[in-house]
Amino acid sequence: MCHSTSSAPVGRGWDGPWYRVCMEDFEALFLLGPGEDLDSVCNVDVEVRLADGSRWSATVFTVAEVERLMESWSRSGEALGGRYFWCADGLVVRDSGIDAMTQVIRGLLDAGEFGDVFRRLEDE
Repeated sequence: MCHSTSSAPVGRGWDGPWYRVCMEDFEALFLLGPGEDLDSVCNVDVEVRLADGSRWSATVFTVAEVERLMESWSRSGEALGGRYFWCADGLVVRDSGIDAMTQVIRGLLDAGEFGDVFRRLEDE
């Protein structure tokens, strides 16, 4: 766990297939594709580790990515021809990129809504 008294990231970088962002009271591990641009990420699995040792997960999508998927499904016939979108522990955000997504996580924690959105994982 990374620690600091700042609300800005205290560390960030690659850890195997994960891109790790260390904040004051949590770390977010984003599972990115090879060569994916950190500022353009629009669909990503994320694991969040809180200071109490608990682990949480979600899949984060941008609004534009949901729209793109639904349009694609309207042609392929998936999801009733793209008429709905559903994802277990999905989180839809307005802005793309790791920094924007990390700020949403920070906001959910600050607002006390984090546990309503993210799914708790079993302890390691």
